[in-house]
Amino acid sequence: MSSLRTVTATAFCLALLGAAFSPSVKADEWNRKTVVTFSQPVEIPGVHLQGWGVLPAGTYVFKILDSQADRHIVQIFNKAQTTVYATILAIPNYRLRATGRTVMTFRERPVGQPEALRAWFYPGRNWGEEFVYPRAKAVELAQSGNVAVLAAEVPLEVAKPEEPQVVEQLRQAPIVAVKPTGEEVEVATVVTPPPAAELKPDVAPAPAPAPAAPKLPQTESPLPLIALLGLLASGGAWALRLVQKRVL
Repeated sequence: MSSLRTVTATAFCLALLGAAFSPSVKADEWNRKTVVTFSQPVEIPGVHLQGWGVLPAGTYVFKILDSQADRHIVQIFNKAQTTVYATILAIPNYRLRATGRTVMTFRERPVGQPEALRAWFYPGRNWGEEFVYPRAKAVELAQSGNVAVLAAEVPLEVAKPEEPQVVEQLRQAPIVAVKPTGEEVEVATVVTPPPAAELKPDVAPAPAPAPAAPKLPQTESPLPLIALLGLLASGGAWALRLVQKRVL
């Protein structure tokens, strides 16, 4: 019993430390691009790149790929944004007080295991992204923390998590919450939906209209042409008179 208490207490402390991270942040409003630096390994939900269920300590980029009213799709990139490590399903989760910085929260884990990513709160917003785990992993996390965890029937890892068919599967997958026993419960036991007025899909800004081609100033004057025509007319008249004299 004391060992279990130690595991739970330590894991809870780790979760709090995770929530207190103050990662460096560079953000774009519409896709909420956020640069996050983890100081220790972090376990992430599927669908992730094969062999990348745990991200090593380092810098990563989080972006919203798709934002619908009841679910969001988040992607995690490497720092250079050349590799997609994961495409993850999430549900908006409300919090009472927004903060001016990015907040990442983590699930309780036994001692010696990496923290498991739970939610991502973007600066200045009262709601964040509560991540959905593949069902088997969700049950495992529920047992570790003795709480219900969001789950969906999606693959844990694939060769290319950015492929359109992966994204479409996440759009269509039913979402439930699972207890440590594996029993399904209402999603509302895990998340608090934001007020409808606050929950609007993030829309990419419309591209700026192409600038009209500048109207070039008229640099040529018609006067030289008029002078040339006059010269040709004068020459023609002179030639005509010369011909008339020879005829006469």
